[in-house]
Amino acid sequence: MLIKALLIALYAGLAGIDLFDVQLHFHRPVVTGAIVGLILGDFEKGLVVGATLELVWMGMVPLAGAQPPNVVIGGVLGTAFAILTKVDPKVAVGLAVPFAIAVQAAITFILTVYSWFIHKADKYAEDGNVKGVEFINLAGMIPLFIFYALVAFLPLYFGADAAKSIVNSIPKVIIGGLQVAGGIMPALGFAMLLKIMLKREFIHFLLLGFVLVTYFKLSLIAVAIIGIIVAAYSYFNGNLKNDDGEAITDGI
Repeated sequence: MLIKALLIALYAGLAGIDLFDVQLHFHRPVVTGAIVGLILGDFEKGLVVGATLELVWMGMVPLAGAQPPNVVIGGVLGTAFAILTKVDPKVAVGLAVPFAIAVQAAITFILTVYSWFIHKADKYAEDGNVKGVEFINLAGMIPLFIFYALVAFLPLYFGADAAKSIVNSIPKVIIGGLQVAGGIMPALGFAMLLKIMLKREFIHFLLLGFVLVTYFKLSLIAVAIIGIIVAAYSYFNGNLKNDDGEAITDGI
């Protein structure tokens, strides 16, 4: 378990850097679930848990000081505990969110401490010290890497057995409640995303997707392909217009 915990910690550290600095988006739960599942020997369940958590975090967009629960630790620990404790992926959501909220509070404190380094970088910029600015930006990644790696490693290596015992001792009615809550949260995350993106000009597409899934029993992949076809057709033909007759070009 030591090697697996170290590998997951290494990934968590790199994902933490990706979240703030690189933005290749391998920190997203759908990727995290697959990688953690691969390390723990259950790729399929890792992918399922990651996809479930991705729906939760899909609509959680950070806005200035309002930060959502930490997506990296939520994805890493949620997937790992779901695999190690052999619980339903929906229960993993209930396990992931408390960790994610606590870690985000710590991250907010760390970023507050970082303000000193920002002022130092400003001073370097005023002096024309390019290497100093580069050093501040690169050095800032080191504490993030260490923090995320430790937060991922410690619960997995020292708390995996305890987590199994705790989950096994939880009454079935509470586990059932976590499953229900876990089933609701992806819908809530998607609803938050729709609140940001949905425009009345596109409501008929939302209803079409609902009908295709509910009554025609099409898979989400099939509906996604249909959506790509409609989007491509609309883009190349410019036939989507608003109430003023102007073509809609921004897509949101």
